[in-house]
Amino acid sequence: MEAADLDKLKAMETFLSIVEAGSLTAAAERLGCSNASVARNLAALERSLGLRLLNRNTRRLALTDEGAEYLAWCRRILGEFETLEQSFEARRAAPGGLLRLTAPVEFGALYAAPTVNAFLRAHPGMRVELTLLDRVVDLLEEGMDLAIRIGPMPDSGLIAARLGETRPVVCVAPELLRRCGPIRRPEDLREIPGVVFHPPGPVWEFREAGAPLAVEVPAVFSTNQARAARLACLEGTGVARLLHYQVARELEEGSLIRILREFEAPGAPIRMVYPHARLLSPRVRSFIDWTSARLSAALPASA
Repeated sequence: MEAADLDKLKAMETFLSIVEAGSLTAAAERLGCSNASVARNLAALERSLGLRLLNRNTRRLALTDEGAEYLAWCRRILGEFETLEQSFEARRAAPGGLLRLTAPVEFGALYAAPTVNAFLRAHPGMRVELTLLDRVVDLLEEGMDLAIRIGPMPDSGLIAARLGETRPVVCVAPELLRRCGPIRRPEDLREIPGVVFHPPGPVWEFREAGAPLAVEVPAVFSTNQARAARLACLEGTGVARLLHYQVARELEEGSLIRILREFEAPGAPIRMVYPHARLLSPRVRSFIDWTSARLSAALPASA
């Protein structure tokens, strides 16, 4: 066995077993291998270190000075390794540590943050750093464990768990609808003040008989925050086109009215994405398993 091929951890375990058992034969019995295998491992370890660890004859073994020093080092290293393994085993049972998650701003405030809070109550050893951004974050480059994303997913090599879907909906305050009169077709929006959320901007996409239809609305108020657009719509400033989850409560309460449903674009998937499918850390796996179903159940049906 060449020094480069030596499994140092296994060799240290073999050396420690020889010393503690008192002979190569007893060590072989303890390790469940042959005498020849124990002897080869010891010889390879000594060659890799360039020194003799044990003086041995047919009757006894004796540690050299270097062997005694190496024995103490082996006990410390193997003990630390065992402690680390036990720590990981404990984490699998009760995960702990810091998890970094990113999500769109409004989705994070309405759905991700409450779910994270519930997760932390159920897992007191965990910590979560939730970053809310309306842009696509490079998980590896920015040190994130997970992201929640809405819309088409490019072939990026990420693993995705589907949570549900949402879709753009056009909504209007009841008072503004009374003033403007019926809005029956997307083209009617050209004559009505609009509240525009960037992106996508003042050109709103619809579908008619399966074909795309684009209408530019006269924007009286533009903003890059969905919450500001929703509030402006509630106050009757203009008609707004927002994702369904952003206005689901207002639609249910009747403070906003959903219009032009038959012209709505198809739904957009909501996914939890992460870089690796295998060898996920216990904290990430625990978060995915615990939150996925709960987030899916919390999302309002948009169809």
